[in-house]
Amino acid sequence: MACLLEAPLRISVLSEVTATSRHYVDRLFHPDPQKVLQGVIDMKNAVIGNNKQKANLIVLGAVPRLLYLLQQGLSSSELRTEVLGSELRTEGAVVLRTEVLGSELRTEGAVVLGSELRTEGVVVLGSDLRTECVVLLGSELRTKGAVVLRTECVVVLGSLAMGTENNIKSLVDCHIIPALLQGLVCPDLVFIEACLRCLRTVFISPVTPVQLLYTDPTVIPHLMSLLSRSPRTQDYITQIFSHCCKSPEHQTVLFNHGAIQNIAPMLISLSYKVRMQALKCFSVLAYENTQVSMTLVNVLVDGDLLSQVFVRMLQRDLPIEMQLTAAKCLTYMCRAGAIRTDDRCIVLKTLPCLVRMCSKERLLEERVEGAETLAYLMEPDVELQRIASVTDHLVAMLADYFKYPSSVSAITDIKRVRHWTVVFEPSQAVLQGRENSDHQENTETVLDHDLKHAHELRQAAFKLYASLGSNDEDIRKKITETENMMDRIVSGLSESSIKVRLAAVRCLHSLSRSVQQLRTSFHDHAVWKPLMKLLQNAPDEVLVMASSTLCNLLLEFSPSKEPILESGVVELLCSLTQSDSPALRVNGIWALMNMAFQADQKVKGEIVRALGTEQLFRLLSDPDTNVLMKTLGLLRNLLSTRPHIDQIMSSHGKQIMQAVTLILEGEHSIEVKEQTLCILANIADGNTAKELIMTNDDILQKIKYYMGHSNAKLQLAATFCISNLIWNEEGSEADAMTGCQERQDKLRELGFVDILHKLTQALDPNLCERAKTAMQHYLA
Repeated sequence: MACLLEAPLRISVLSEVTATSRHYVDRLFHPDPQKVLQGVIDMKNAVIGNNKQKANLIVLGAVPRLLYLLQQGLSSSELRTEVLGSELRTEGAVVLRTEVLGSELRTEGAVVLGSELRTEGVVVLGSDLRTECVVLLGSELRTKGAVVLRTECVVVLGSLAMGTENNIKSLVDCHIIPALLQGLVCPDLVFIEACLRCLRTVFISPVTPVQLLYTDPTVIPHLMSLLSRSPRTQDYITQIFSHCCKSPEHQTVLFNHGAIQNIAPMLISLSYKVRMQALKCFSVLAYENTQVSMTLVNVLVDGDLLSQVFVRMLQRDLPIEMQLTAAKCLTYMCRAGAIRTDDRCIVLKTLPCLVRMCSKERLLEERVEGAETLAYLMEPDVELQRIASVTDHLVAMLADYFKYPSSVSAITDIKRVRHWTVVFEPSQAVLQGRENSDHQENTETVLDHDLKHAHELRQAAFKLYASLGSNDEDIRKKITETENMMDRIVSGLSESSIKVRLAAVRCLHSLSRSVQQLRTSFHDHAVWKPLMKLLQNAPDEVLVMASSTLCNLLLEFSPSKEPILESGVVELLCSLTQSDSPALRVNGIWALMNMAFQADQKVKGEIVRALGTEQLFRLLSDPDTNVLMKTLGLLRNLLSTRPHIDQIMSSHGKQIMQAVTLILEGEHSIEVKEQTLCILANIADGNTAKELIMTNDDILQKIKYYMGHSNAKLQLAATFCISNLIWNEEGSEADAMTGCQERQDKLRELGFVDILHKLTQALDPNLCERAKTAMQHYLA
């Protein structure tokens, strides 16, 4: 199969292909195996550290030839090769029976005609018979020399894989992964290690489809069996597992094939690399996986529980990489429920270790990883949030994350100063042009790297602030009082990096749960403006968090509610209710529900017009319970205050009553039916709307049924309906009084008075009190 680079890159690379590069490829086709081997070795030396040479050789077709040489004589059955009962013919020698095991040549009953036969470097009649060229009935026997050739081919392929992502794509397109996996059945350890090293290099690339590791079900168990061969096989295989474990399904496959039992002993290996890779593998396996985490917590390693081994790895005198990864393992086990949040290993060891990782003495990567892991650890636990907030001045410490250059121009200015300090010697004048070019390339790479870290630092800080302030009011206050914090959040909402924008809006959402902050900081900084801008054009993940924040800003006590209403937000929210995403539908209807709470008739009318009756009733039949609950909440808020109830029911009463009937008859939760009965209670409070209930015997029978239900909440809501229907308002007109009496008489005939009388003896105090109040209305 041809291995091609992408078109633009292929054109640029082909223009630079040299005769020397072509010479390397041509030597791979030489008939002499020794010259082929030397050609591969020379190619290996030529490509080391030279990406252009690597690209040239790929374009010239080196990869298919290397794979051909690699696969010659290679088969899945090469774990043990035996040639029995074959005749070995040499000059003047007959070997009656030859057995070849691996690379060892054994002879049985050999006639050598007075000459000495040696299995390595056989001497027959004074001639040197090379075992690398033994002919068995016309077939070539691959021995040590062939393994060396194949090993060198794999080394070259591994070097090509360490080039650009386009190189990796080309290698994968040439089916390098199946070839290397097939090579793992060879008994030669050096060759196995070379294959694993190359596989590791290919799989750690983000462009490699990790599913290729799981296509053949025999691969994972075979890799498990190779773990014990050497420290190198342990290092490479655990790296492969770590990078190819991307989903719960992958975790399950590795778990079912004994990953925990096979990898756990590696945590006490003499090799730091092996211990480190085993630790990383466990962190990937345990992430959001209860089954793995529950198993890990009971595993013994050299007599110690695995969690104790992880805790020892948190010691300050150990490498930071090990401390951080061990903290991640304990964090994931805790979040999965395998370790309690109040366990000493979490409160006194893991959390303080992660806070240390956030200090400015740590490398940028460590600060990012530490902050994000800490945010994940304490996200659901208010007590851990409180402990972290007073540990090592964490809230103030995170402010330093924003002081790293945050724009390309700022970083460029720093690098420009460094650039002008470079001085070339006179003897280097001829090379100055090229070195300037290389320096510019390197500078741009450094700029990208620094800008990436600037984004990651702000993203991590926003995430950690969001986690810290998700529950405790005092912590939220401490965060907002941090130097320029609200300005930084507002700036973060318009960042170029989508991940920073998402983290900033998460932080804003966390702080928006505070009534005090809504009334002060949010109002002072007009955060609703950039939030509205963010809602206009953003990916779904950002829209979900931004619309959740908007729901809080639309609460009745928020000063931002009025300006948001004036900005024309209703149309935007109504469009969210039509989204395919249940989360966006929930947030859209939730925001409308908050907006309708105690709103005037103008706002309610605008909501009904923008949403449309068809969409409203479509939402009432939404399969997502959360969407249905918020839609019922919206309807309940729209149907508040008698004039509003009467007006809405006069135009949409038939559809609303039909929807209510379907919900009460359907298989819905107690909460859904309670909310529906509350809507009926609101309708019953209307002056004219209540007649829609009184003239609907089906609805009355349903109310009667729920008054006798076993659930007190449903009984209470249904009793509210009857209480409102029989209410005799003071100062009513004579005809209104007559209508009231007629309703009471009808309800008495239907048996509601008897039910109310029974409910006055109910054990639930609220239900008992409501029933007594309704009875008093009758007596009045």
